[in-house]
Amino acid sequence: MSDRILILDYGSQYTQLIARRIREERVYCEIHPPDRSVEWIREWQPAGVILSGGPASVYDDGVPDAPPELLELDVPILGICYGMQLLGQLQGAGVERAGRREYGRAGLQIVVPDRLFEGFEPGEKTTVWMSHGDHLAAPPRGCEVLARTDSCPVAAYRSLQLPIYGVQFHPEVAHTARGEEILENFVFGIAGCAGEWTPGSIIESQVEKIREQVGGDRVICGLSGGVDSSVAAALVHRAIGAQLTCIFVDNGLLRKGERQSVERVFGEHFGMRLEVVDAASLFLQRLSGVSDPEEKRVRIGHAFIDAFEEAAGRVGGASFLVQGTLYPDVIESTSVRGPSATIKSHHNVGGLRPDMPFALIEPLRELFKDEVRQVGRELGLPEEMVGRHPFPGPGLAVRVIGEVTEKRLAVVREADAIYLEEIRAAGLYDDIWQAFAVFLPVRSVGVMGDARTYENVVVLRAVTSRDGMTADWFQFPHDVLGRISNRIINEVEGVNRVAYDVSSKPPATIEWE
Repeated sequence: MSDRILILDYGSQYTQLIARRIREERVYCEIHPPDRSVEWIREWQPAGVILSGGPASVYDDGVPDAPPELLELDVPILGICYGMQLLGQLQGAGVERAGRREYGRAGLQIVVPDRLFEGFEPGEKTTVWMSHGDHLAAPPRGCEVLARTDSCPVAAYRSLQLPIYGVQFHPEVAHTARGEEILENFVFGIAGCAGEWTPGSIIESQVEKIREQVGGDRVICGLSGGVDSSVAAALVHRAIGAQLTCIFVDNGLLRKGERQSVERVFGEHFGMRLEVVDAASLFLQRLSGVSDPEEKRVRIGHAFIDAFEEAAGRVGGASFLVQGTLYPDVIESTSVRGPSATIKSHHNVGGLRPDMPFALIEPLRELFKDEVRQVGRELGLPEEMVGRHPFPGPGLAVRVIGEVTEKRLAVVREADAIYLEEIRAAGLYDDIWQAFAVFLPVRSVGVMGDARTYENVVVLRAVTSRDGMTADWFQFPHDVLGRISNRIINEVEGVNRVAYDVSSKPPATIEWE
């Protein structure tokens, strides 16, 4: 049996949180749709299986189910919320509409500590996060109640004969006070995992896979300087060295000093074969006269493909292409919920043609973003590269509202550089999920010295977030915000007014375009 956990996703908004919590304990886990067969699960050889929550009722039509053979797996199983109700139903218990639905915090009383509640005392009360309209009125035959709330008689139970457990609450969310301990008890105490999945072990296994996949062939990588492509390039280079050539397209839409940073880190420090393409004029030409945000993205995407393919042709002889696919992308393609609605497409800019003659190498496809950062640190990438804030594929083009010109790019690039420099100097960079400057196509009246000015407006944006799906604006100390504004107005030619965006997501998005 392997040292890993399988999560069957029944559509909960918290499913990825379960995976993150387990991986934080250095135990590998994967999320799969609930229609995986029992034969497939046996072949996957998990140390334990978790059934996630979900928005459905077990009595709704067409809802995801669980096969009775699941109970015969002979591996520990933990059902969470909807997953618990499915397990209970498989074991013969009745699921009924709760007399009072529970959403939010609830007081959980431990009845029997057992192994799932190791470290708790009988009768002890703790806070948990509930989100359900159905519940088990009584445990299945051959099972016992482990915990209850005032309105939920079976808030947790276990089978007396099989290693099967169920909890009606969500141990994976931060609102459950001791949820981390409960998951640890299942993963280590019940499933018997060792917790040996580390950045070093990830690198070791990927290096072996890459060498086996590539053999003696040549490989190219589209290097942007962002976290994902940088870590992917460093990892593949660790595996095959000079067989890898990285192609960096300077589209003229980058942050200040970005090209120089890439050349220094990858060309000089790592000694990689690095092909730098100066394509700034091409991108500006394609963007000339374009103000529509979606049209900008389309044109940037096409220009990138043209520039990359031309450079790949010059390199020649490559059989493989490195791509920085992350695990959330993989989950999204197989989710029980289906693909999320597209708000805008700028994150996908830079995608290459599907018919390009390369086999893919995706060394990060099993990792979340925070795990990618840890691998990057282990590989020796500088902190300013692996710890950097997200940056959109079209770069500064979507931070210039309206038509993109060389002059407007220069304004937003300088303002952005000052902004980030001051954030770092104040020790706030790591407290912020994303921070950037935006150029507005409006001019305002100002006074500098004794002269009247009519210059540009720059808006500053900074948000806190966990994954970018929701975000809140960052509350700067007033002196820091004042210092940033003062420097931008004094040092960036053409700016006489600075504003700060205090919109949350939703209703606003993080980027302006």
